Amino acid sequence: MGKSADEKQLLHLVFGGELDSLDGITFRDLDNLDIVGIFPDFASARAAWKAKAQSTVDNAHMRYFVVHLHRFLDPENS
Repeated sequence: MGKSADEKQLLHLVFGGELDSLDGITFRDLDNLDIVGIFPDFASARAAWKAKAQSTVDNAHMRYFVVHLHRFLDPENS
């Protein structure tokens, strides 16, 4: 199902990995980042983020993030 011509596409990336420390956002192993996917809107990205975060709750060093790709692709109109 596509967006109508007047709706903006607001892409979001969800990814995560194990952090070196609970105090920062430096990843322990960049080769093992978990790229969950790219989503067409914040709501679907948040749902994917929440599911991954909940599935890794036993590992305190594991963190997932939502990146607003649309802000990088079109910074003047985001």
